[in-house]
Amino acid sequence: MELAVINHKGEDTGRKVSLSEEIFGIEPNDHAIYLDVKQYLANQRQGTHKSKERNEIAGSTKKIKKQKGTGSARAGSIKSPIFRGGGRVFGPSPRNYSFKLNKKLKQLARKSALSYKVKDNSLSVLENLSFEAPKTKSYLALLNGLSLADKKTLVVIPEENKNVYLSSRNLPKSKVVTVNDVNTYQVLNADHLVICEGSVSMLETILAK
Repeated sequence: MELAVINHKGEDTGRKVSLSEEIFGIEPNDHAIYLDVKQYLANQRQGTHKSKERNEIAGSTKKIKKQKGTGSARAGSIKSPIFRGGGRVFGPSPRNYSFKLNKKLKQLARKSALSYKVKDNSLSVLENLSFEAPKTKSYLALLNGLSLADKKTLVVIPEENKNVYLSSRNLPKSKVVTVNDVNTYQVLNADHLVICEGSVSMLETILAK
């Protein structure tokens, strides 16, 4: 499978890059994608939610009324959940939502996500990207050249580039990641995936392990 390499203006450079069928042309596995996305979203949760149970409420432990003869239900503590200001029954408590997935399953999920992008014609290969200075205007000009200014985009660069990252930071619909940080959720969440020419071979090496 071959894709044309485009320049910053969206024009064909005349070069083509070969994409591995084992990475970009597999039959997508939806269940693997589901599990990988579920793990990613679970890992984003802080798990710091907390409500007080009755043993944590500040209040008197004195029996608030006599057991019998009042004509109403018996009650032993003002901290009971049935009273306003009382503790909560089975309330949330801090926990860790993360869970483990096998490496091969995560790789299958990422391959499936990339294959979906190829099937949907939502993947472009861009010549290597670099800016002399961090300017949002320069990055926006790039998106306009690729006709992607109004779409959610994910741009994959070979290695960390501070100027490129800072130039894209103010644009809410665009995200820049390095090859090592590509994940299934981000690939699928983007309307269009842009992979720099130097990132293709690195991505194939990582997912072939």
